[in-house]
Amino acid sequence: MNEPIRFHFDVDGENFSSAGEASVTVKKRLRQLGYPPDVIRKVSVAMYEGEINMVIHAHGGEADIEVGKSEIVIILRDKGPGIANVDLAMQEGYSTARDNIRALGFGAGMGLPNMKKYTDSMHIDTEVGVGTTITMKVLL
Repeated sequence: MNEPIRFHFDVDGENFSSAGEASVTVKKRLRQLGYPPDVIRKVSVAMYEGEINMVIHAHGGEADIEVGKSEIVIILRDKGPGIANVDLAMQEGYSTARDNIRALGFGAGMGLPNMKKYTDSMHIDTEVGVGTTITMKVLL
């Protein structure tokens, strides 16, 4: 593979039933391309958590994935409220999800910690009132 393979998805922030569609699609494509199950699992878990966070907190966003020779890069962008305290948000169990979201079974405060756990690197660029971009890498 000389040129990276790229995928782009718009994440609908108004629809919980479609949340996770991008991660499922990427999972299927990586499987078709013959990537190892552990790589596929890392990418799909990290993407799913990011998608759910975009739906819960940011009214949607965009996901771009680049599959290269040595790594898979996942970039998640939103124009949501931003993350006021990244260190606090990275703590397992911390959540700013509303009660109605928690009643649906989401908002347990594991999104960002799981994204970090399942990737080899993760960088959060966020500005309150502007939005958040999260760049994650899974090494091959």
